[in-house]
Amino acid sequence: MITLRQLEFALAVAKHRHFKRAAEECSISQSALSLGIAELEKQLDTQIFERNNKQVLITPIGEDILLRAQRVFSEVNDLTTRAHSHQTPLAYPMDIGIIPTIAPYLLPKVLPLLKEKHPNFRIRVVEKQTERLLEQVRFGHIDTAIIALPYDIDGLLAFEFWQEDFHAVFAKDDPHASLKSISAEELTQANLMLLGEGHCLTDQALSVCHFDKNDMKSCFADASLNTLIQMAMSNMGTTLVPQMALDQVQNQLKDIAVVPLAEAGPHRRIAFVTRLNYARVDEVNLLGQIFSSALKECT
Repeated sequence: MITLRQLEFALAVAKHRHFKRAAEECSISQSALSLGIAELEKQLDTQIFERNNKQVLITPIGEDILLRAQRVFSEVNDLTTRAHSHQTPLAYPMDIGIIPTIAPYLLPKVLPLLKEKHPNFRIRVVEKQTERLLEQVRFGHIDTAIIALPYDIDGLLAFEFWQEDFHAVFAKDDPHASLKSISAEELTQANLMLLGEGHCLTDQALSVCHFDKNDMKSCFADASLNTLIQMAMSNMGTTLVPQMALDQVQNQLKDIAVVPLAEAGPHRRIAFVTRLNYARVDEVNLLGQIFSSALKECT
């Protein structure tokens, strides 16, 4: 009989295209994972993977089998959460994805109130870029994700709980530091530095300022927002920081100047997203309400 564990092995191999990394994710030895895959292929009488010493390929029939396996996992996860949905709100752990330009600034503000109201609730945080998180939500790998809107979330539910604007940061001796606000045109003259492809903060900044990404020269594919802030403090230009990050940035960097972006806001909206048929949808909505209250207390 095919087991969920065997399907988990196959999905991990498909994700990494590498047996060793798949085994590490599944917390088993590589030989045990290989045996599990072999047994799955034997029971299906079908080859899912082509492998040699250099690469792992998925066969055409394997693509179809793995897609169905993803659906099975999603259904099993929803079955588990539905069984607990009758319990006290937030009594059961939840896997929550959060994008990197939100997680370090949001969590310190909301976790104290969450712990106060629901001391037994446990969350497991997954920090990835938006597209990866949405993929994990859709396939049931995580329960919900916190992302910044606007973003294409076709087929998912969204519970918006916060709106905020962007601010430009400068070293205090920068000529732009004394401005009361800064326009999009002035940003280009100040050498605006943005995160690279895949970061929604960059896409939203481009949209708010009506910039074409092809015209932007200072994009940093592998940098973090904190790195760009440090570069701005070294007079290498400026970057845009979301409102929820301002208190941390100003506390850590005493010689920083913060200038509001003059373009009409709100510049981004923060929301929980989850599956349409997710059994604990009311609890996701409740989390949004708690997070909203916590953020309001901090402003």
